[in-house]
Amino acid sequence: MQNKFMKKLCYALLLLLSLKTHAQENITFQKPTTEILALADFMRPPQIKVSSDNKWMVFTYRSTYKSLEDMGQEEMKLAGLRINPRTNMESSTVFYNKIGLKKIGQQLEETDFVGMPENPSLSNFAFSPDNNRLAFTNTNESGTALFVLDLATRRAKQLTAYNLNATLDAPFQWLGNSTRLIITALPKEKNALLDPAKDLPTGPVVSTSDGKVSQLRTYQDLLKNPQDERNFETLVQSNLQFVDLDGTISKFKDKDIYTGVAFSPNGTYVMVTTIAKPYSYLVPASRFPQQTRIYDLSGKEIALVNEVPLTEVMPKGFSSTRPGRRSLQWRDDQPATLAYVEALDGGDANKPAEFRDALYTLDFPYTGAGKLIFKTKDRYAGVVWGSDKYALVHSQWYDTRNAKTFVVNPSTGESKLLHDRNSQDVYNDPGTVYQQKNTLGTYSMYMDKDKILFVGKGFTKEGEFPFIDELDLRTLKKKRLYTAAASELQERIGEIVNPKNGELLISLQSASVYPNYYLKNMKSGKQVALTTLENPFKSLEKVHKEILNYKRKDGVELSGTLYLPAGYDFTKKEKLPLLMWAYPREYKDKNTAGQSTANPKEFTFPSYGSFIYWVSKGYAVLDNAAFPIVGEGKKEPNDNFIEQLVANAEAAINAVDKLGYIDRKKVAVGGHSYGAFMTAHLLSNSKLFAAGIARSGAYNRTLTPFGFQSEQRNFWDDPKLYMTMSPFVSADRMKTPLLLVHGGADNNPGTFTLQTERYFQALKNLGAPVRMVILPREAHGYVAKENIFHLLWEQDQFLEKYLKN
Repeated sequence: MQNKFMKKLCYALLLLLSLKTHAQENITFQKPTTEILALADFMRPPQIKVSSDNKWMVFTYRSTYKSLEDMGQEEMKLAGLRINPRTNMESSTVFYNKIGLKKIGQQLEETDFVGMPENPSLSNFAFSPDNNRLAFTNTNESGTALFVLDLATRRAKQLTAYNLNATLDAPFQWLGNSTRLIITALPKEKNALLDPAKDLPTGPVVSTSDGKVSQLRTYQDLLKNPQDERNFETLVQSNLQFVDLDGTISKFKDKDIYTGVAFSPNGTYVMVTTIAKPYSYLVPASRFPQQTRIYDLSGKEIALVNEVPLTEVMPKGFSSTRPGRRSLQWRDDQPATLAYVEALDGGDANKPAEFRDALYTLDFPYTGAGKLIFKTKDRYAGVVWGSDKYALVHSQWYDTRNAKTFVVNPSTGESKLLHDRNSQDVYNDPGTVYQQKNTLGTYSMYMDKDKILFVGKGFTKEGEFPFIDELDLRTLKKKRLYTAAASELQERIGEIVNPKNGELLISLQSASVYPNYYLKNMKSGKQVALTTLENPFKSLEKVHKEILNYKRKDGVELSGTLYLPAGYDFTKKEKLPLLMWAYPREYKDKNTAGQSTANPKEFTFPSYGSFIYWVSKGYAVLDNAAFPIVGEGKKEPNDNFIEQLVANAEAAINAVDKLGYIDRKKVAVGGHSYGAFMTAHLLSNSKLFAAGIARSGAYNRTLTPFGFQSEQRNFWDDPKLYMTMSPFVSADRMKTPLLLVHGGADNNPGTFTLQTERYFQALKNLGAPVRMVILPREAHGYVAKENIFHLLWEQDQFLEKYLKN
């Protein structure tokens, strides 16, 4: 009897060992359960584009997901780009398969047009300046072509062959006369693409350093060898051509690598930026040498206005920038005046300086030094042009999160400080200045004599109340013209249609009412519905949704959106398993860290990026739980990152548990990217959770030694910090079940797929209960239907095993 027992025990142990050591599963793509599939397999509502004269609405329709077949098309990873060499577009381009058209004020949406391509794959939509036509591209097996749709006649016309190049910028642009466009067209003769695996190298790859200190982040998909360099050139070179509405094509500029084309407001001149050699194996194409020239419309060069060298060396700090001219643009309020910015401190934020940046303008013939408009004590952050008398100039400083706005007289240089605030202070955000199309056809600051308008989102402690303010530029006094009233529906201001009579384009939504557009008069309150889009997630209509407000133990105010299953009995208060989804964010003070933009009236749109699906399966879900990381004064947020993470999680669980809704022994946490990094730390450094799901994260910070997320210090500044901030280092403390997921082709700096593979290997060898799923062909965000459905299945199986059971 004892021998039989020993034999059975030995057999059971051998079976257990065999199960434990079997690392791989040959698994096919799975689909989630019926409840989740009903939410995931939905028809995506259209996106809506409104013409600048607010007369036309264009509806663009696309498939809810891409397919693995779509993701499997040829792709070349060069200079930080992922290019489909067949279509000469970025391989991540989203295509639309149908468009609809509706004139504002009419009920009918038209979807039948003459001359549209068969089996369309449409992108790059752009209204003509006069809003009479809509230009777009269609892509097929042979490439990409330009089409123009006449909105009045509903007739589309193909204007070019399938030879456009959209690898670096939009492949076309309207001229101001609305009868001509400029296009980037492939050269008639292209070099054959080289295969680095087959084409024999002519020598080794050698990189050198000149001894200058720099702080370069970790980039993906860089050039690696001379074959890559040649392939890069082959794919991104174009000719610049004009095309008229009758299809006539005329030459403008010969083959080059064009990264930007901008016409002067009066249409007389065009600013063209090109990439030049030498290329780099350390930085993406945006850091390659660039030259910017001004031409007239005949193609005659007027001036070389900027030369930017290869930028492989950058000073430390998010407020640092490169030396030389930058942010070149045409003044929107002038016929043909250039504006640009130049660093007065060499671009080095660590160097003491009274002034950091200066804004200049430059007139024809665009040579010599520019006219000084304004100097900023912090880093320049943008300008809104209004007139010879008024412009708004913004500056910011990352370390303090300070943002300032000045009212500047471009003619005299006189200035007045308008706003001086914390850029993260959403409760006191003054909003965005309203811009209107001017007589030149460009957008500049709307001005009624000396008064301008601001449109604000209106976040407050009590909720979200969008507003419109009037500002007198002479006195800097503000007057509130409109505030959205509190109601069951959340109003958001999309556009001021007519500032004189008070017409607005708004949207209205609730947790169960899909956002729809309305034309509203803010003076009378009357509104007319423009769209009637249906809620595609009917099964969530009766789900309970509320905003929880609670405090961390150090007094920081936190919030999260709580979902409970439809029909939850608040009298019996069944103890449910809780799923928490979060993403850490850095702040410089506790007050702004405690501000909330969570809104119970915001439409509930479940996606693979959250846990909301599982409310349909009997779980409680705390979505977008606030996870602020605060570094006040001279302290940096990451100085006590882990302690604050745990405090955030503990406060969230306590808040839901206090209401009596959950079994706190059955709580799981999840996150994507930096949220995955957060999840790994929480499982290693607390006993709050029964399981965790971490997607596309980075777990070893020594692999990103020159900064990560909002960390400006490098590894050698503080090695201990980098080690402490690496979940990989504390893998021996991780004993909680963890599901690791990563895209097999992650393109995000620092979160390469190797991060998850090495972390899994460490956890597995240390005996942690961990499962790793690599989704084929996916980048940092997931888009293929097969992968997303399988991901939902994996998460569901994992949660059922470790949380419910």
